This record gives sequence, C-alpha cells and structure tokens, in this order.
Amino acid sequence: MTSAVLSEGAGNAPSSFILTLSCDDRPGIVHAVSGALVAAECNITESQQYGSPDTGTFFMRVAMTTSSPQAAVTAHLSPVAEAFGMTWNLHVAGTPARTLIMASKSAHCLNDLLFQQRAGMLPIEVPVIVSNHTELADLAAFYGVPFHHVPVTADGKATAESKLLELVAQYEIELVVLARYMQVLSDSLCSQLVGRAINIHHSFLPSFKGARPYHQAHARGVKLIGATAHYVTPALDEGPIIEQEVIRVDHARTAPQLVAMGADVESRTLAQAVKWHAEHRVLLDGTRTVVFN
Repeated sequence: MTSAVLSEGAGNAPSSFILTLSCDDRPGIVHAVSGALVAAECNITESQQYGSPDTGTFFMRVAMTTSSPQAAVTAHLSPVAEAFGMTWNLHVAGTPARTLIMASKSAHCLNDLLFQQRAGMLPIEVPVIVSNHTELADLAAFYGVPFHHVPVTADGKATAESKLLELVAQYEIELVVLARYMQVLSDSLCSQLVGRAINIHHSFLPSFKGARPYHQAHARGVKLIGATAHYVTPALDEGPIIEQEVIRVDHARTAPQLVAMGADVESRTLAQAVKWHAEHRVLLDGTRTVVFN
C-alpha cells in the first residue's frame, strides 16, 4: 500500500489537495475518510466515489482546501488508509504533470496538446518531445520545446528505449503521451511505464489494421469513425480505455475527408484523456478504468 506526499503546503496559506484512493469495498470508508479530513481542518470541495461490482473495489476522489500543511493531512489519513488497506495518493491540486510527448510524422495530436498547454487548457508542462523522425522538429521549435530525435531501427530498438528512459529520468517525467508515435513499445518498457503512458489510435481496430486505415474504412463504407485513448500495456492497443469518441459519416465523404475528420477526433480524444489523467481523475480497476469526470 502506498501514499505519495509530493510537496509541503506553504506555511498556513490555504492549499488545495486531491486525494485518490482504492481498497476493498466495505462499509464505513467514506465516513472514515471524511472524518480524517475534518480532523485535519480540510474543507471538502468535491467528492466522488464508486464501488466496482466486478472487482469488489471501492474508488474515491476527494478535492479539498485547507490551511494545514500536507504533512498534517497525510498524518490524519495514514491510520485510515492502513485500517482499510488502501492504495492512496495525496496530490497538490493544480500542479502541472511533467509530460514527455512522443510522435512520429503526424503533427495533429502533438500540435493540439502543445496549443492547449500553452493556452492554459491542459494542466501539463512539456519539457521534451521525442520522435523517431525529424519532421516535427520545427513544430517543437515553434513552441520552444526541446526536441530529441531518437531513431528506431530493427537492431537498435533496445538502445532507443534505453535513451527514452534516460530522458524520462532526466526531465523527471510523470506522464508519457504517444501522440501518434508509430512504434510498438517493448513489453519491458510498457511494464516500466504502467499507468503513466497514454496512447491514441483510431477506433477501427481490430477491423482495419496496418497502413491507411481510413482509406480501408472508406472502401468498406463505414458509417462511424472515431478514436480511443488508453493506457499503454504489453497487449498492443488493448490497455485500459480512458476516453473514446465517435462521429457519423456517410457515403458522400471521401477518403481524404475521413482522414481529416479522424485527425480531429483523435486530437480531441487524446487531449481529454491527458486532461483527466493530469487532474487525477483516472483510477485503474484491473483492465478497466474508473474516470471521475
């Protein structure tokens, strides 16, 4: 069982925190947590909870303000967490998640994330961009973000992934986003990034695999296109889903139009998933997610 204390509140100035937790579902959890927060002089501003009937696990997210330092809030919560066998974290609210973005040649998802971050619409900071190609270097330069070209070859995949992990450590990365990064990560790397790497792909899978999926879909006359954002796992494109979106199309749409519409929905879906993750609204429930949106 774990608890994460990220930083101290500044003196007696009011601070905002977010508590996330999971444990075996049983009576008294909400009462005990609320009591501990009251004892720590916290004002609860938002509270959401869910009991999974499939796994018997209870999930909770609580936002609060308090003049107490984070250490004091943690001290009040720790006995409750121990009594209920909780896995829990206490986060400083509003702290941007340090995010490494990976992309290959397609710019739409990367550009949307960087634009929303700069506009203050995404609670992330992006200290580095990694690509296995050089086409997106100018876009990174436009936003003033360091760009690292890490080529991936058949014989050099392990070296490339080792370099990626070095960058994750160097930049103290909390979240890795695969923004149309067209390389399959090794099982080992996926395991090391479990719960903190998000991928985006079109929603046609498993029907239209490989190259030019929108053209394949157009040839088959699909009526729905969309995107899926999920956590990265060793099972390719089968990780716990965070967000999905679909839009209707008809016979009059051309293949290039489907590509453009698909890029738009992919960008929106990925940005939403990143936002929810950065706001600590996503909790893992085995192969599923609980999203307190």
